[in-house]
Amino acid sequence: MGCGNVLHGGVVMGCPHGGLVVPVPAGGGGAEAVRIDGAAVATAMDPFTVSGCTHVVAGRPLPCTSVRFMPDGGGDGQVCVDGVPVLLETTTGMCFSAGLVPQGPPVIASAGQGWPGGSKGVACR
Repeated sequence: MGCGNVLHGGVVMGCPHGGLVVPVPAGGGGAEAVRIDGAAVATAMDPFTVSGCTHVVAGRPLPCTSVRFMPDGGGDGQVCVDGVPVLLETTTGMCFSAGLVPQGPPVIASAGQGWPGGSKGVACR
């Protein structure tokens, strides 16, 4: 089971090149109904977009445009909303260009910086 702070719409995230990462709730009711400080929790079904990335390769812009998270394999102990894994700050993620070229892991603000109202964690036992 993963442990750490739950990602939600109020958490500050970026790509490794300074772009802003924004979760776009997939909808369907369940995850949007589960909120932390008024923001929907992020799940493995939510797409994440990147804006403002300034990454350049060989003099050509190659900005990050999306982020994909790979939650733990699931099973017993996985935190889920309607059967879909909730994303934690410890969940592995990767930023991608429009051509799906991996560009590095997302940068997630530490608890207390990007966590409005303080840390909202999942405790491990």
